[in-house]
Amino acid sequence: MKKTIWKKTAISSLALLMLAGGATSAFADGKGNGHDKDKDKDKDKKEEKHKVVWKFKDEDDMAWAMEYIMRLAAKGIFTGYEDGTFKPNQTISRLETMVAAVRLMGLGDQAETTEKINTELHFQDSKLIKQKYGWATGYIAVALENDLFFETDTEVRPGDNATRLWSTILLVKALKLEDEAKKLNNAKLDFADANQIPAGSVGYVKLALDKGIITGYVDKKGKKTFRPNQPVTRAELAALLDRTDSQMPDLDASAITGKLKAASSNGAITVVKGNNTELTVALDSNVFIFKDGKKSPVSALAAGDEVLVRTYQNRVVFIEVTKSAPVATTFQELGSIYSLGFNSQAKLSTITLTRVEGGQTLIFIKDVASNVSIVGDASKLKAGQLVVIKGQDNIVSTIEIQ
Repeated sequence: MKKTIWKKTAISSLALLMLAGGATSAFADGKGNGHDKDKDKDKDKKEEKHKVVWKFKDEDDMAWAMEYIMRLAAKGIFTGYEDGTFKPNQTISRLETMVAAVRLMGLGDQAETTEKINTELHFQDSKLIKQKYGWATGYIAVALENDLFFETDTEVRPGDNATRLWSTILLVKALKLEDEAKKLNNAKLDFADANQIPAGSVGYVKLALDKGIITGYVDKKGKKTFRPNQPVTRAELAALLDRTDSQMPDLDASAITGKLKAASSNGAITVVKGNNTELTVALDSNVFIFKDGKKSPVSALAAGDEVLVRTYQNRVVFIEVTKSAPVATTFQELGSIYSLGFNSQAKLSTITLTRVEGGQTLIFIKDVASNVSIVGDASKLKAGQLVVIKGQDNIVSTIEIQ
């Protein structure tokens, strides 16, 4: 079993700068644009000029993949292009996919070191890579060191389209699950085109299906296909990457997780972390919020929401609500006091009311908040007194003497 050496989605300063620049391409245009070494000069000055932007010009074309795309963009793994578009339906190359996989493994910083960039590659198309994709040499070197290639691969073929089968194998390898995949090579795949999948790749497909990383297609007649040789689009890759990311150990120290205590559209959010410490962070004016499967405004956030928060330059740029707070249920009941309960400090803790309705006697038993408000003559608060109780989530906050 190979030793797992990746760490999940560590965000490099370069990736964050690209993210903050607002849809700057994570992979440029396939020609090396956006990866000039000179672009790292005067970094501090550039960071001051950049502003976080989450709006893609072609956002309407990627509604189904919005969650995947924005979550990956927040991690600096996979973003858009310098012209403000994401181009979700554009096919993606093998090189771009490999770069994303390396970043997903948390090895982006390593791939961008001078040592890796100057690696002498031994593929038959190494000269082409140096000439046309020099910025990616370090990523290819790291990919090779981490078994993202097969031992028999003689070429990188960087400009070729990434196919569904090739991408599936790459991501299973990124998860370090090659041994597990190979044990499934004799599994049966329930696809009409299963014969198009090489015998040595069946286990990779089976494992990816079992883990929900990739799915097949079903036509109107119920025919199931995998389409192994079909090129992958940018939106589809975003979905594959995000599903793969969910299988990796969560070692991302840059993320803030906890329960939301408060949020302000013009101010900040306060998150209560797992150790019960509170952290208040200012919101960026263009913060992207994902809740209930859609892009949402700050006003959609509720106290008690479980959130994953990402920051840039000490400002919140991304919030994902991983679990919504239970919806508060308010109540108001009229009835006569049947009994009152008190705690060890002699404070009112429970109240039981009765009310006759439709010939039946209804009984209401409620807990009472420690700061309950009593409206009227409190001395009348005793059995037989008619009252109205109000509150939410089964806790009385107000008692009105009638």
